Amino acid sequence: MDVQSQINSLRDELREHNYNYYVNDNPTISDFEFDKKLEQLKSIEAAHPEFYDATSPSVRVGGEITKNFNTVKHINRMYSLDNSYSIEDLQDWETRIKKIVDGDIQYTCELKYDGASISLHYENGKFVQAVTRGDGNQGDDVTANVRTIKSVPLQLKGDDIPAKFEIRGEIVLPWDGFHKMNEERAAQGLELYRNPRNTASGSLKLQDSAVVATRPLDCLLYQLAGDDLPVKNQYDSLTLARKWGFKAPKESKLLNSIEEVFEFINHWDTARKDLPYETDGVVVKVNSLRQQEELGFTAKAPKWAMAYKFAAEQVSTRLEEITYQVGRTGSITPVANLEPVEISGTTVRRASLHNADQIEKLDIRVGDEVYVEKGGEIIPKIVAVDLAKRPADSVPTVYATKCPECETTLVRKEGDAKHYCPNEMSCPPQVKGRIEHFISRKAMDIDGIGAETVGQLVEAGLITNYADLYDLTVEQVLPLERMAQKSAENMVQGIEASKNVPFERVLFALGIRYVGETVAKKLAKHYKNIDALLALPDEPLKENLDLFADTTGASDKKIEELTAVPEIGISIAQSIVEFIQSEDQMRLVHRLKEAGLQFALSEEQLEGQTDRLSGKSFVISGVFEMSRNDLKKLVEDNGGKISSSISSKTDYLIRGDKMGPSKLEKAEKLGVTMISQQEFLAML
Repeated sequence: MDVQSQINSLRDELREHNYNYYVNDNPTISDFEFDKKLEQLKSIEAAHPEFYDATSPSVRVGGEITKNFNTVKHINRMYSLDNSYSIEDLQDWETRIKKIVDGDIQYTCELKYDGASISLHYENGKFVQAVTRGDGNQGDDVTANVRTIKSVPLQLKGDDIPAKFEIRGEIVLPWDGFHKMNEERAAQGLELYRNPRNTASGSLKLQDSAVVATRPLDCLLYQLAGDDLPVKNQYDSLTLARKWGFKAPKESKLLNSIEEVFEFINHWDTARKDLPYETDGVVVKVNSLRQQEELGFTAKAPKWAMAYKFAAEQVSTRLEEITYQVGRTGSITPVANLEPVEISGTTVRRASLHNADQIEKLDIRVGDEVYVEKGGEIIPKIVAVDLAKRPADSVPTVYATKCPECETTLVRKEGDAKHYCPNEMSCPPQVKGRIEHFISRKAMDIDGIGAETVGQLVEAGLITNYADLYDLTVEQVLPLERMAQKSAENMVQGIEASKNVPFERVLFALGIRYVGETVAKKLAKHYKNIDALLALPDEPLKENLDLFADTTGASDKKIEELTAVPEIGISIAQSIVEFIQSEDQMRLVHRLKEAGLQFALSEEQLEGQTDRLSGKSFVISGVFEMSRNDLKKLVEDNGGKISSSISSKTDYLIRGDKMGPSKLEKAEKLGVTMISQQEFLAML
């Protein structure tokens, strides 16, 4: 046998043993025999580097150093999931989806593993890239570290593999491995890891992949993504993934009703305690991929999936003090400082009290014995007070009246749950928070500057708002602590590069209350430029964007104008008008315009956009020659609105093949105009 054949034979044999051990949990040779064969392969490969292959089992030992993890835009967005906590929530979800799709609905139920979300990319059956979830639109390239995880196949099995696809899953740390790692740290006198999830997530961002290779990480896969996948439903996709060599947990099950789903949930609420991994719920998915496509997505989550969360663990502890935090928009959040207590493997010292109404509702007082719940929240919350243990000298909590940071009197508008500090231009947490929001990944995404640097810049008096960033020079920032010449240059270059960020993200970066990422996109698409958005009716936009003198009731007219934009409510409209009427905010916008930021949609974005369908509502149902997403985009690009269900407000039903009978019946009953794909295209 020639050298190349010998290498290929050893690689194939080791891949199969690896699969049997880490995926099937059914080893066919001893660890000693496996190690001997691996050493043999490494020795031959070292002598013949011309036969190097990135998918060889020998590369799993790591050794590659990654100093900076590159940001990668996801080809297919990684959405989060909506949560449910009861059978009623799931029944309501089923009712909603049955209004949109026709026919019987099957569900695939999978356990919700608590780890770090990952997207694995394959080309021609070979592993080529691993990207973290990040913000859902883009994540970090952690390929070198993920390559070391034994259950991630580097070379797939079979001949029916698409040329390109990705598969989503969770990087997890099994309980046994987590406890063993902590035993080793305890023996060395080191601080223990807090929980498996955080340890798994932190492992992905270690610079030395050889260190990652020593950690007993596992990879559980659950979702294929890509074009022309050879499956028609979720359950079959899991079966196919296992056939290709992926570790898709076999606890998943195909079910025919929400009642069967709840039986699955009840079983695993108890049985999960015997699993080798941390799990906090069940993910329920509509099984049919065609029905999934018809259901589509909200701004944040797929409509065809729901995460059922198991009841959160509760513990009791003593409330020692109530303090107040100031958010970037001035919102005040009361925080309970607790006697430290363990919840789900994490030491909890603080819990959110949300707002004054919550404190009053639970009658929470300093010195109380309180019940704390972690749930799915980052900061745990107090859910009840043990009144039987309340101290005799207890006094009711009086909510703060002054900002804890700047002593400004707090305000609370009618109908608003939170108190606010109105000193938005000078209150330190607001100043820093607004700048941090401005530079964040979903906003201006400025390289070379983070929260710590923002703090240094503010404390040094170099900036007091986000517009000041565009006046910074290398010479000004060099004296900052731990700031070298290259770092200073990178910061200034990153700020300069942000001038190319598109209008909708600049609008989001301004930090207008209630104008999140999705709302900013809708406003940018509707108004097309900042001047149109900020212009009050009957009040010509001033060149310097100074404060408008509202002498004609223009504010009320602007609110009416804004609420006429689809999905823009009264709170958003009022917040935008308040922003317009703030002289300070208008001056900042004027400075940003002069700095050269993008305050209008680009010609490329405007291309193909018209108002031909303005005011018209469309429902799309059935199978079409073009993708449903492309049809939706055409409707929206031409000013129309997409609705998921037929109603008396529906103007057109775009009807495709295999459309369900109930939709057809409802459309006929309501007299909705039905058109084909070709007739719709002719309208444009």
